[in-house]
Amino acid sequence: MKIAFIIGTRPEIIKMAPIIDLTQKWGLEYVLIHTGQHYDHEMSQKFFLDLKLEKPHYNIGVGSNSHGKQTAQMIEEIEKVLTHEKPDVVMVQGDTNAVLAGAVAASKLNLAVGHVEAGLRSFDRTMPEEINRKIADCCSSMYFVPTEESALNLAMESVDPHEIFITGNTVVDACMRHLKIAEENSNLLSELDVDGDILTLTMHRAENVDDPERLKNILDAIMELEDITVVFPVHPRTLKTLENFGYLDRLKNSAHINLTKPIGYLDFLLLLSRSKFVMTDSGGLQEEAITLNVPCITLRYNTERPETVTAGGNILVGSDKTKIIETIKRISSDNELYKKMQDAENPYGDGSSSEKILNALLKFEKEEKLHINSPDNIMKGLSRSILTIDNNITVEEYEALNTSSRIQLVFQREKIIFPSPELNLKHKKILLNKY
Repeated sequence: MKIAFIIGTRPEIIKMAPIIDLTQKWGLEYVLIHTGQHYDHEMSQKFFLDLKLEKPHYNIGVGSNSHGKQTAQMIEEIEKVLTHEKPDVVMVQGDTNAVLAGAVAASKLNLAVGHVEAGLRSFDRTMPEEINRKIADCCSSMYFVPTEESALNLAMESVDPHEIFITGNTVVDACMRHLKIAEENSNLLSELDVDGDILTLTMHRAENVDDPERLKNILDAIMELEDITVVFPVHPRTLKTLENFGYLDRLKNSAHINLTKPIGYLDFLLLLSRSKFVMTDSGGLQEEAITLNVPCITLRYNTERPETVTAGGNILVGSDKTKIIETIKRISSDNELYKKMQDAENPYGDGSSSEKILNALLKFEKEEKLHINSPDNIMKGLSRSILTIDNNITVEEYEALNTSSRIQLVFQREKIIFPSPELNLKHKKILLNKY
């Protein structure tokens, strides 16, 4: 089996790194294709060295451009590489333009696509990432989802549950792998020379940094939180806005706020692990925070990581100044609440996601399911029905006895359940696809 990994941004590299590392250790053939969306030294050669990864076999070097031009160029160049390399499966991760381009290019060549971190939904179509992840899922034939909630999103969209694998999230594998590297190599904490508790702040989303009112509310709240040291690595997009809107000097003059240049991944991971809180509008940081037992305050009104909220490790505050201040002060003054957030059960697994993903790939290869062919039953028709199951039988056993049927969803009273093979169906209803 030959695997093509497509990555384009720092979060993709971070989350793919444990899978690539394990692929090397297991002696599997692979090719690494870097689209080069992050094209400076920190985001390319040095970053791979820092994470102890081999450099990419291909670097398309697309750089920055409009969504349309960037995606079009990536599709064209990725297609050339895939045509030359002829992989058995193409792996993409997340919801970037590189994911969209890689999934589309591969599917047009009738290559199997494995989508790592599939099934996430914010249900906000104004987010470019939401469009990217939905289109990538339409092009995929294997879905590696972090949680049952993500699996249900796909099953509700009529994806075959046999193609959905609940693996946890490789962010856990990545944090475990990379924090060890950071602790061995980073001197950031001594360089920052901060006293007391740390609140790490990141902001980069357009809805926050480009909206004067929302930005003012968030920054006014931060400037009033004088009882905690705020470490604020300023994203280039955010820096420009702070200058344009006249906030930069005010932040610099706030004694409890430590503005820094963007911090490298390993340094940032160490900073995060030592923080009392993280406040962010990043999706990935919500995952890393709960993995590292750091309570997260999210500067958004929705999230494609709702599991972190349900688990109790994350609170959405949007850009409401009062809510931001009250939330931080309430958690800070309530040790029981803080401990509850800190000890929230990680919904993304135990760090074995990479192994589960590669085992699923090897299983699909052994069963010859990586080849994209027209289904035999495409002209035989499909009927759907809802049945009540009264006897003791699992999903796997039911489908073995009814070979022309697939269970799409399971219902237990008002609750919808993903049809995992081992799920007992007694006293449950099923949505059945029958060919």
